[in-house]
Amino acid sequence: MMATAKLSILGSDYIGAFSLANDSFSLVCKSSTKGEHSAMVRNLEVPVHDFTVNGSDLIGIYAACNSHSLILPSATYASEAKAIKKQLDDVNVAVFDTDLNALGNNILANDRRAIINPNYSSKEAKKIADIMDVEVVKMGVGGFETVGANNLLTNSGIVLNNRVTEEEEALLKELFKSVSQSTANLGALSIGLCAIANSKGLLVGRATTGHELVSMSEGLGF
Repeated sequence: MMATAKLSILGSDYIGAFSLANDSFSLVCKSSTKGEHSAMVRNLEVPVHDFTVNGSDLIGIYAACNSHSLILPSATYASEAKAIKKQLDDVNVAVFDTDLNALGNNILANDRRAIINPNYSSKEAKKIADIMDVEVVKMGVGGFETVGANNLLTNSGIVLNNRVTEEEEALLKELFKSVSQSTANLGALSIGLCAIANSKGLLVGRATTGHELVSMSEGLGF
């Protein structure tokens, strides 16, 4: 049975701004509490590691990951990259130099595919594909180029913001096992900033309604 729960981090319901998750590990900002760590471990069933990017707690905005890779912006301090590489010794941790450096906002990835901001160049798209070892698709979703901020993806399925077009949804249904549309945090379209998930669990901001939680769970195959 996959777990679902509500959580706030640093008093915010936008928990996806402060954390990341996949089927191998999760990351949370250094300012987070032991209780927040425990909720992540309990519901996602993977180890949790503290992290900052460029001294910022907004790691979900700046970093992107899947089970075997972590991609960091060039603003990441060398000491931060070194520390997380030591903790994730079997993960490909790479620094990516790009103007679209809010990688978590612009990259939506699981272990097989990544949807990325269409403004990334072909060269940048290839770099992302190589680092994350995935097939890359450049596209916006529902009028948003920030695909990571506005959608949620795991190895089990995808939740799309509810402005997605019929054409976009049809394409994404071909790429992913399970698809649903939703909002989070009482109507927010920034689903990826409101929630984190893997194949074992889903954590959402406390303002998320029961209806939104059901819609999100359906897309993720829960």
